[in-house]
Formats: sequence, C-alpha cells, structure tokens
Amino acid sequence: MLRHRIALSLATLAVLVCGLQAQQLPRKSPEVEIKMTGGKSPVLLSSYKGKVIVLATILTTCPHCQHSVTLLTKLQNELGPKGLQVIACAVQEAPDLAVPLFIKQFNPPFPVGYTTDVKAVLDYYQYSPSNLPKMPMLAFIDRRFNIRAQHQGGEEAFFGDPQQEPNLRAQIEALLKESGVKKTASKATHK
Repeated sequence: MLRHRIALSLATLAVLVCGLQAQQLPRKSPEVEIKMTGGKSPVLLSSYKGKVIVLATILTTCPHCQHSVTLLTKLQNELGPKGLQVIACAVQEAPDLAVPLFIKQFNPPFPVGYTTDVKAVLDYYQYSPSNLPKMPMLAFIDRRFNIRAQHQGGEEAFFGDPQQEPNLRAQIEALLKESGVKKTASKATHK
C-alpha cells in the first residue's frame, strides 16, 4: 500500500513537472493564421511583428472573454499609438455567425477572427489535450515576436476584478517600454 502511494505521488509529480516544462517562457511565437469572416483575407500574427501584441483567444459567448475584450478595447485605444496591437481569435464552431455578432456587440478596435483548430491553439499555448485551459487565454508578445507571458482564465490573481485591468496594463506597458532592437555592447577603439 505504501509503495503504491509513493509510486502514485511520484507519477503525479512527474506529470506536474512535465506540465511546467512544457510551457517555456519566453519563447519564439509560432506563426498563427487567423481566419476572418465576411470573405476577408486571413491575418498572420507575424504581420504585427515590431509591435507589442496581445493575442486573446476567446469564446464569443464567454462572459469572462467578453469582459477581457472590453478591457483590451480600452487599452488598444489608449496604447495603440504607442505600439500595442491586440488581436482576438475565437475558437468555436459556427464562427461565421458568432464572430460578426460579437464584433457588432462589442465593437473592438482590433481584428477579431477565428479558428476551428483546437489542437493548433493548444499547441500554441503549449497545453496538452488532457489539461484543457480555461478561457480566455492571453499571450503577450514582445516586439521581437517572443511570447513573454501567457495567462488563462481561472487565474484569479490575474483575471480577478478589480485587478485584471491593472494587470493587463502592467504587462503591456512593461513590453512597450522595451526596445524592439536587441542591445549589444559596442566596442570603442582608441588610437
């Protein structure tokens, strides 16, 4: 019985450690193609390279996602001129109906598209199908196209009110303060 408990504890610890290692931060952002409704061309996430990007992966009917989009709308309007680009990607069935209704209702000043490829989304955020995340999922991408932070719904310390807006702002402003060019030490030569 004791051996069984020890083996079970070690197996649980191994799963937790593997899960922690699976979500490496920072890491280079993979390319993402976000389909758009209304016959518009898909948007490539890399087309915003050089800006600070917040990729918001949402469900259009999720109240937490809707709240996050409302806050991101405010921040896009305020910080867009400083280099912020928010883009939302709905992950759901029948997006051709849901996404236009969502856009009409929330009027975000940033692109809102969709994907039906749940596996690609899980791969992007480095989640396994056996450990499904809660929505919304946010990736914070620096000007060099590196994912520097990511959060999923249910993280009360990040998404809980009233701290969600200050948390979003702090994460975004920290990335906006960074230069897009990697700084290297210059060598001065004296003769």
